[in-house]
Amino acid sequence: MSIKFGTGGWRAIIGDEFTRANVQLLTAALCRKMKDEGVAERGFLIGYDRRFLSQEAAHWAAEVMAGEGIRCMVVDREAPTPLIMFSVKYYDLSYGMAVTASHNPAIYNGIKVFTKGGRDADEVVTADLERYIDALEEEPDYVPVPFEEGVRAGLIELINPMNQYVDSIIRAVNMDAIRSRGLKVVLDPMYGVSKTALQTILITARCDVDVIHERRDALFGGRLPAPNVKTLIGLQNFVIENHCDIGIATDGDADRLGVIDDAGEFLHPNKILVLLYYYLLKYKGWHGAAVRNIATTHLLDAIAARFGEECYEVPVGFKHISGKMAETGAVIGGESSGGLTVRGHIQGKDGIYAASLLVEMIATTGRKLSEIYKDITDQFGAFEMEERDYKFSNSEKERIHKTLMVDKLLPEFPCEVEKVSYADGCKVYFKNGGWIIGRFSGTEPLIRIFCEMDDLREARRYVELMEDFLNLK
Repeated sequence: MSIKFGTGGWRAIIGDEFTRANVQLLTAALCRKMKDEGVAERGFLIGYDRRFLSQEAAHWAAEVMAGEGIRCMVVDREAPTPLIMFSVKYYDLSYGMAVTASHNPAIYNGIKVFTKGGRDADEVVTADLERYIDALEEEPDYVPVPFEEGVRAGLIELINPMNQYVDSIIRAVNMDAIRSRGLKVVLDPMYGVSKTALQTILITARCDVDVIHERRDALFGGRLPAPNVKTLIGLQNFVIENHCDIGIATDGDADRLGVIDDAGEFLHPNKILVLLYYYLLKYKGWHGAAVRNIATTHLLDAIAARFGEECYEVPVGFKHISGKMAETGAVIGGESSGGLTVRGHIQGKDGIYAASLLVEMIATTGRKLSEIYKDITDQFGAFEMEERDYKFSNSEKERIHKTLMVDKLLPEFPCEVEKVSYADGCKVYFKNGGWIIGRFSGTEPLIRIFCEMDDLREARRYVELMEDFLNLK
């Protein structure tokens, strides 16, 4: 079977495995699953981003739904993934999907499946869906209805829930505080889909808003549509040259966030997550736990402990974060790759809502992000992270997996090991409070190594020890 779900849904190279036939096969499997569960009559929702073939793939999927007699709403514009998740919740649907490959390179596209409440489908759902796909591959008996015919028959309905989504964020953010400050903000959608929603929110709050890289470009300007220190040089320069209060970037489907602060410095996603959790507890007086994945900063743990709260560690994949948040009533959940969510909004990543909260933080506190973060490190100490990605061949993957996960071999670290976890990759916890993890990406052919220490040079040294031990190039 060519369709396999990873931590961020199904992603594949366009024209290789991402094809019309596979998109419709996956959709047909969803139809059968919905019928067997007795939820088909509730309908379905599909949205799509700006990637090559995204709109067409959304239509291919809708054609299958129509052929199966399931009413299907299609967002009639390119849309952020969090808007699609919000809409699944807003219309009280059991399932929905977004056609997107998020931050993957431009040659990829994919599908994210959402369940009731707008949550990412977990492994139980996707494993079950893969079984339906297997059965349909053996005996494909679905007949799609042409898109326009489905629209005329009322089986496909074109909708635009942008206002409802934007209004939900405006209600959740302290707009009066922002209006009083006259902040200067620059947005970088990275040729993706966040501009309309985020610009509308910020202009409503009377911010002075500039936008760069706003046009549609299916090649994302020749760069990876992921907001990181390498891809945000243009945003960084704009912030410095125009004396902006903040520069905000979102990835290709706007579920992840990147920030350039007032000093022109790139804020690592770990810092954004820490800033927001600290702000919600200290300044807004909220109470509740934090949830982070296994490769995200332990500074969250220190902040939680200071305020008498818990910090829960879960495997990589936002479905684990949203699940643990629902279970514990946590205030915030996030990951070091730039995705986070806050209690009371959708149960999934939302770069647009997170960006709005950061702007609220600047306005409410009257302080710069750099100043607030210094307050945090003055209290809790430095937590410095080094992270590196490595490509590999199939044979190398087998070798690395055997070394780490089967033989469970490790380099000789200069610091005493407290424990080792193999719950998601190989994570080594040191007695000095630091840690290092090596794990295979669930969305790209990469192995990722993360290390956090109280000194960046030390974190780099540990990463290089692991790199040499595994013979990574």
